[in-house]
Amino acid sequence: MKSAVKLSVLDQSPVIEGYNARDALAASIELAQLADQLGYTRYWCAEHHGLFGVCDSAPEVLLARIGATTQRIRIGSGGVMLPYYSPFKVAEQFRMLEALYPNRIDLGVGRAPGGDQKTAQAVAAGAYNRGEIFPQQVQELIWHLHGTLPGNHPAQGVALQPQVDTVPQIWMLGSSDFGGNLAAQLGIRFAFAHFINAHNGHFVAQEYRDHFNTQLEAKPYSAVAVFVICADTEQEAQQLGLAVDMRRLQMAYGVNAPIPRLGQVEPANFNERDRMIIERERPRSIIGTPEQVSEKMLALQQQFAADEMIVLTVAGSYAARLRSYELLAQSFAL
Repeated sequence: MKSAVKLSVLDQSPVIEGYNARDALAASIELAQLADQLGYTRYWCAEHHGLFGVCDSAPEVLLARIGATTQRIRIGSGGVMLPYYSPFKVAEQFRMLEALYPNRIDLGVGRAPGGDQKTAQAVAAGAYNRGEIFPQQVQELIWHLHGTLPGNHPAQGVALQPQVDTVPQIWMLGSSDFGGNLAAQLGIRFAFAHFINAHNGHFVAQEYRDHFNTQLEAKPYSAVAVFVICADTEQEAQQLGLAVDMRRLQMAYGVNAPIPRLGQVEPANFNERDRMIIERERPRSIIGTPEQVSEKMLALQQQFAADEMIVLTVAGSYAARLRSYELLAQSFAL
């Protein structure tokens, strides 16, 4: 039993083959409620656009619903893709959530498009900035939320509503040294996406801690976000992992499709090139029994010196996804 590690949830609202977006969103609400009951620290939803396999294009809307159906757990974005938006408007949205659910709101931001470039231009009305001004956007977001705009800022004097006395917790999300360095410079929390980049992330986390500039936060605080499938038996875990293998192949081949459902994929479906891609991508996942998974997670947490682990689980069965989080909660004695 492991009880020293904080565990949290990252949810992409996956759409499994044979289900629709309403089913996926209902499954997200059910997952958030379970995480609240099991003792997870926070529940984050991710922003994506134009993909058939994931359906949450507006985390701030889903969070309003999640907050009303949970009691204790922190809720937030993992993350808002800030290059699309006005920092002032994002600050308003999350100030509204903070007003509704005081001291429970996280605002995680990232610079990735959450879809392909054609989709990005559609979301941004042809003005997607590709992240060039992202550092300035994050700084302005902090200023807006904390009422610290410089005197010469064009928005100085504009009231940010609703006026409340608490502030969302701000996080930087990233899968490279860019995000870690920016989080350190701005003095905010940092979450490294190991499920995107499984190589050398611990060096990024170390750089973040070494160069942390005390500003918004008094000291560095880091999390590592990992892809996990935990099952009662190794055979079941491997079967669930086949759908993940197929999903990764779809992404590698540019196939826009729902998440393969449990039992839809067999190893015989893969050719030699497929298997090479699957092997290349497998370091991004931790799949196995509670004992196997917790051992690997603890090793990763220690390697990153992470204050927290954020768990992303996508499987070919909504029930199996819930069971995975349940098993993890038991294994880590949440």
